[in-house]
Amino acid sequence: MSVHEVAVLALPTVVAFELGLPHRFLGGAVDDEERPLYRVRVATLDGGPVRTSAGYQVLPDHDASILRTAGTVIVPGIYGGSAKERGELEPELAAALQGLDARMVSICTGAFVLAAGGLLDHRPATTHWMHAAAFRALFPAVLLDPDVLYVDDGDVLTSAGNAAGIDLCLHLVRRDHGAAVANRVARRSVVAPWRDGGQSQFMEPIPDPAGPGTAPTRAWALERIDRPLTLADLAAHASMSVRTFTRRFRDETGLSPARWLTTQRVALARRLLESTDLPVERIAADAGFGTTTSLRQHLHSAIGVAPLAYRRTYRGTDELSRTRANA
Repeated sequence: MSVHEVAVLALPTVVAFELGLPHRFLGGAVDDEERPLYRVRVATLDGGPVRTSAGYQVLPDHDASILRTAGTVIVPGIYGGSAKERGELEPELAAALQGLDARMVSICTGAFVLAAGGLLDHRPATTHWMHAAAFRALFPAVLLDPDVLYVDDGDVLTSAGNAAGIDLCLHLVRRDHGAAVANRVARRSVVAPWRDGGQSQFMEPIPDPAGPGTAPTRAWALERIDRPLTLADLAAHASMSVRTFTRRFRDETGLSPARWLTTQRVALARRLLESTDLPVERIAADAGFGTTTSLRQHLHSAIGVAPLAYRRTYRGTDELSRTRANA
């Protein structure tokens, strides 16, 4: 088994919290025999110390040469620096990022570095909403969406603020090794195993716990996810009007009820594709999509692949052959 090489580039005034996320969440990913799935190494441009946003210095073991052999390069957020102030990269940094054959990832304001290097031109991306106006002014060619937690554009991924960096790291593990591995990492770190990347950054304060909320209705819906559930059904269970329920639901989850229900169904379908031999038609029914066509459309919209291709990724060609025989 080959271990995926991850290089984390610590730039001057790197955000301290974000610098540790790849090691904790990627470096903490193991297979069923507790073997590491990633090797995470931290580098500075010259191998020397850099000051962090928290007021202390870090001295990594590597310089930027390790970026050349990495499968994934992660740039945590930075405070200040030319990329944020002028949309430009220092020559040494520009040279380090040029021509890399790696999956490129940014956390929070690390997106400014990728954008300044031309890696986000004409591509969807995100960053922390507080810096969206400055980002747009500096990089008008980037298709910025400041409303979401993270954006997966294949070989380039970007995320919003601190906690969204956790979401993106778990998404990488899930994308590379499946939900079971990502859930294990999340459980060991005592964090939510999954938040949809399209979830809004602009969540309202959670309502008073003593007042009516939508959590019981969400639990009720998950127990009946294989059935058709309308907005009116959900609102009736919560004993609210449709308008009040929709507002409260968005306040609590950051999503509309329909979007939340779809993401839960996609998540269930992915788990079933990864961990069972059920035919795709059965999975579509159990996840509440009704038809394989609907499942295929929603799965492709969420992660860009069809059900059988997704199963092949996680279960191998032998499993796929059995699936086709059962379908």
